[in-house]
Order: sequence, then structure tokens, then C-alpha cells
Amino acid sequence: MNRQTVDALLRGMLESADDASDLLFIPGKPPLVEIHGHLHDFPIDTPDSLLTPELIQQIGDQMINGSERLRREFETLGSCDCSYALDDRARFRVNVFRQNGRHSIVMRKLQAEVPTLDKLELPPIFQQIVREKNGIVLVTGGTGTGKTTTLAAMVNELNAKQQIHILTLEDPIEFYHPHGKAAISQRELGKDFPSFADGLRAGLRQAPKVILVGEIRDRETLEIALAASETGHLVFSTLHTVNAGQTILRILGMYSREEEQQVRQRLSETLRYIISQRLVPKVDGGRLLVTEIMGSSLRTRETITYGESENKTFQEIIEAGDTVGWHSFDQSLLRAFEAGFVTDETVITYCTNKTKMRRTLDTLLKSRGIEVGEGIAGLKLQTASRSAETANGASKTRTFHPTPKPAVTQPSAS
Repeated sequence: MNRQTVDALLRGMLESADDASDLLFIPGKPPLVEIHGHLHDFPIDTPDSLLTPELIQQIGDQMINGSERLRREFETLGSCDCSYALDDRARFRVNVFRQNGRHSIVMRKLQAEVPTLDKLELPPIFQQIVREKNGIVLVTGGTGTGKTTTLAAMVNELNAKQQIHILTLEDPIEFYHPHGKAAISQRELGKDFPSFADGLRAGLRQAPKVILVGEIRDRETLEIALAASETGHLVFSTLHTVNAGQTILRILGMYSREEEQQVRQRLSETLRYIISQRLVPKVDGGRLLVTEIMGSSLRTRETITYGESENKTFQEIIEAGDTVGWHSFDQSLLRAFEAGFVTDETVITYCTNKTKMRRTLDTLLKSRGIEVGEGIAGLKLQTASRSAETANGASKTRTFHPTPKPAVTQPSAS
């Protein structure tokens, strides 16, 4: 299979849906197009439209494009990451991997336009986050929750307003930033540097004020990121964790028990924000981005240093910080439900404290004079009517965050 045939296939899959986010090639299945979190078959001219291992391997060869590095990674690690451009129509982040000894491919469609904080409708606190001068800002969440898009919007904001050098270390480069007031150096793993740790170590000698590390994958990268933040750099990065508490535990898990207290102390001094993201289904069939944001204050620093206790958890600290723009997933989900964007079933599925959320939903509906039954089952009938009323006019907003209370001064990171 040549490149022209592969491009024609990809073009047809993209044209089959306006909102395609991922293209999947799995042996024994037709080509698959993911739309708002659901997979849809794309028919091809093979028996039963099914992909064969040989056909997928030929497509993978076009993705790898003769790169010896990628072939070596695939043979030794069982997978490799690369990028692929479809004319001027689209760019993809590609993972070619082996499962049951056969090739498979997942392609994530990348946005052509660099996102902005305003277009993503991210909470106002993001304007404060990008004004930090040093420390670490982590964006966390599962694969496909928009972490890279959020980071790109923050870099774009810095590029537009600050005369600084910004260094990005990415795998692969997903958004190409034109120079604004800032000077931006974008480096790609495997092409410009061999590992995130090596790229970050070299980056400290390249005079950046802001460093974006695509992902903290190991202790060595984390160590250098901490050192960079301690020496006056602002470091942005991502972790595959679901909330602030799990993020702290994941970092501590990279160290031995003997090192834990020292790492806690360093984190308490350098961590500025943890931004966690989840995509949840909307009543109109799309998906909504809900966020959790925790910043740095005396309470968060003490809890990082000494650990959570019964009366001092990150969840409680975040929810108490709503006056300064912090909010938990549960607060975001509840207000999205009140606005008619999501169903009660979605709220319960994606919230953190299900027992508390059930009680809150019951109280909310009873205050409106609506009778509810036992638990979530009693809410479904009510939600169905709300969904029907709001589906036609439901907002297409990508992001939902709690409406902030009157602004006050953000707690200092110091």
C-alpha cells in the first residue's frame, strides 16, 4: 500500500464525520472513527470490511516512513510514537503498537489552529496561572482529556503577552506556535533530543524562562523539573493521574520511603497548581470538559508536607478555595447539572464522592419541590425530562467550570 492509498483512506474517514477525534486500525475490525467518545465503523473494500494484519502493517510502514529509530523502538518496546501529516488537511499523533503479535494503529487528530484560553473557555484563574514566575504547574487527566490542548493555550497566552524565551519538549510536536512577543523553541523527542530527561537537562543551558515538558514519565525527568523550578524557571508538564491527591501520590511513588519527606518538602515549595481534567457526556450528545484546580496556599503546602488526614484532605482544601477560583470535579459537575448540561447519571458516574453527591442531588431536587426516590434511580425520570427540555438548546461550550465568587487576591505561592 502506497502513501496515496493511505491518504485517501484517512481522508475518507475524516470526511465521514465532522467531529472525528481518533482513527483506529485493529485486526479483525473495520477501520474505526471515534466521535465524542464512541467508535463508528468505516466500510472498506475487503471481505466484511475487516482489516487484516498485513494491511495494517502496510499502513504502519507509511506512518514510520523508513525511520530506523522508530523501527528500533517498535521492535524493542512493542510500540512507537510519531506524527503524520495529511496534505494540508490534518496532522495526527500516531501510535503504532503490537498486540497479540500483530500491528495495530491509533491516530489522534491534532487541531490545526493553536488554541487560546478564551476559545477553550477555560476558567479565569488560568490568567493567574500563566503569570507565575517559577515553580511547577501540572495538567493531569486520562489519555484524550485535552491536556496538551490546555498546555498549548497557556503557552499561546504567554507568547502573546510576555517577552521571554519559551522552550517546549514534546512527543511529537502537536501545535506549531508562531513567534509572538516571546521567542519559542520547540523540540521533538527522537528528532531533536533522545529523552525528556536529556532534553530538560540541556534546556537549562538554553536560557528559557518557561519550559514545557510533554510528560513526566520517570524519576529522572521529575528530578530535573524540580531542579529547574527551584532555580527560577516556570515548568509546565503533564501526568496521567485523575486528581490532585493521586498526583501527589504518583510523584511520591517514584521515590523510596527514606526520601519521601525530603520530596514532600521540595514539592510543597515548588508546586504552584495542579489542573485535572475529565471529558463527560453532554445531554446533546457532545462532550464537556470539567476541571479541578488546586493552587498553592499554607493549607496545601502543609498537607503536601505532612500528608492528608481525616480532617484535612486535598478535596476539602480545594472546595474551600472556591473564593479564589479553585474548584473540585464535584463542584464543576454539580453546577453543570444545575445548568442542564449533563444528567444526574453522568454526575454520579464521574464525581469523586458518590455518597455525598447523591445526598446533594436529592437535596437540590427536593428544594425545587421535586419528589425523588431511593438513590440515583429516583432521579432518572426527572433528569430525562430536563434532558429533553435542554437538548435542543444545550450549550456547545467545551468547558464548564463553577461560576467564581467575587474575586479576591490569589494566595501567594511563597
